[in-house]
Amino acid sequence: MISVDGSVLIQIVNFLLLIWVLNIILYRPIRNILIQRKEKIQGLEQAIGSCEKDAKEKDDAVLKGIKDARSNGIKAKDALLLEAAEAEKELTAAINQKSQENLAKAQEKIEKDVEAVTASLLMEIEVFAEIIGQKILGRTA
Repeated sequence: MISVDGSVLIQIVNFLLLIWVLNIILYRPIRNILIQRKEKIQGLEQAIGSCEKDAKEKDDAVLKGIKDARSNGIKAKDALLLEAAEAEKELTAAINQKSQENLAKAQEKIEKDVEAVTASLLMEIEVFAEIIGQKILGRTA
């Protein structure tokens, strides 16, 4: 049989003393380390969240910048195309006008040449008619 005597009290005190010593030497430092680790992990998670937010904001800014640059590029391209079309129209009109002037000058020159040749031929008709008449009739005048 088990008898309860003073040794049970000593064992209870010994057990409580052991728990107290283990708590001071082992459990508290481990709990403090766990608390510090938890705080560090929370800080890192917050830093990660902050970095992700910054990265998303920068990504959005870059995408917006690309979109704006494309929009500005398209506007500039359209403006250049419009300017080029107007320059082409002006150049075509100038070339047409120049060719019309050259054509008018050429026609005028041809008309003058025709008039000169006609006048020259009219003056020589008498001579040619006399020569032809002499050849036809076979005599000289």
